Amino acid sequence: MNTSHAAAARFESVTQTFGDFAAVDGIDLSIAEGKLTTLLGPSGCGKTTSLRMLAGYARPTSGKIYIQGKDATTAPPEKRGLGMVFQSYALFPHMTVGDNVGYGLKLRKTSRAELQTRVQESLEMVGLSHLAGQKPRKLSGGQQQRVALARAIAIRPRLLLLDEPLSNLDARLRVQMRAEIRRIQNETGLTVVLVTHDQDEALEMSDDMVLMRQGKIMQQGSPEAVFGAPASRFVANFLGYENFLALDSTRQITVRPEHLITTPTSPQDPAAVNPDAAAGPGLHLRGTVVDVAYRGVDVIVTSRALDPTGQQVQLLSNMRADALSHLTPGDEVLLSAPGDRLVALAAEPEAASSAAGAAR
Repeated sequence: MNTSHAAAARFESVTQTFGDFAAVDGIDLSIAEGKLTTLLGPSGCGKTTSLRMLAGYARPTSGKIYIQGKDATTAPPEKRGLGMVFQSYALFPHMTVGDNVGYGLKLRKTSRAELQTRVQESLEMVGLSHLAGQKPRKLSGGQQQRVALARAIAIRPRLLLLDEPLSNLDARLRVQMRAEIRRIQNETGLTVVLVTHDQDEALEMSDDMVLMRQGKIMQQGSPEAVFGAPASRFVANFLGYENFLALDSTRQITVRPEHLITTPTSPQDPAAVNPDAAAGPGLHLRGTVVDVAYRGVDVIVTSRALDPTGQQVQLLSNMRADALSHLTPGDEVLLSAPGDRLVALAAEPEAASSAAGAAR
């Protein structure tokens, strides 16, 4: 097979099975050189299994994995030239920060002078050169995460693999480390593959997002492309689209809460009887408010309405508090969205085995 060198890594029809269960089910995946790619999805979707196969800690049941154009399907982890940061960081508690960062270099029999230079450079990159002599137990969670990152970078890997590295940090540190990882990736030009279940993390950090479900790839593309045009209800729902309406027996649309406009009206208003008279192309429905949640700068309004097929649906509208008159449950409203804010959804693919919930 002639594999493009534009891809840092490539999966070709890769499957990983455990008995009758397919944790990863025949995926084709290309990971672009010098970009940050996220494998995103809920627990059980196959993202961690895919990362472990790329790292060499698990072998595909079938299919091929190429790294920089070379078949690496059966190569052991130490022969792949990859750096990996685990969820637990896996630092050696009896070693100093500097020794932890230099551990992979020592295994590669790097000269003492080169080892010291790379350790210093890597620690400077993550802002921890002043802690080289400390033991990991004296560091905060965020600092330990940076040490693990520096250790992975120090060996100058072909690819840097990150397995939910931020999940053990508090919310503030997670946001800081997202920016830190992205900065390092931009400065070094490293190819990074990040596993996460957090859609905000993926949207903020990715050059390329790979959204998985039950061992299959549901959609791949830039954050803007995937978020702006989700391919299916699963993708839309996972990315925070909450309003789904059927147009007929085969067609479905979705609209995000911030794009659904809620306008107070009354039964005497002609538009309340004939919503299409409200204005131009797009979505126009008559609804009834069932809940109003004030959140300071914005308000979440939940309304019930009938979709174009006559089925009752519950719709959420997220609007600025200063742009909305006072509403209470029971009020009649018009629910509208311009046509360019409506996203047409493809039919859902056949569901995989319910056993998929057991895999990661």
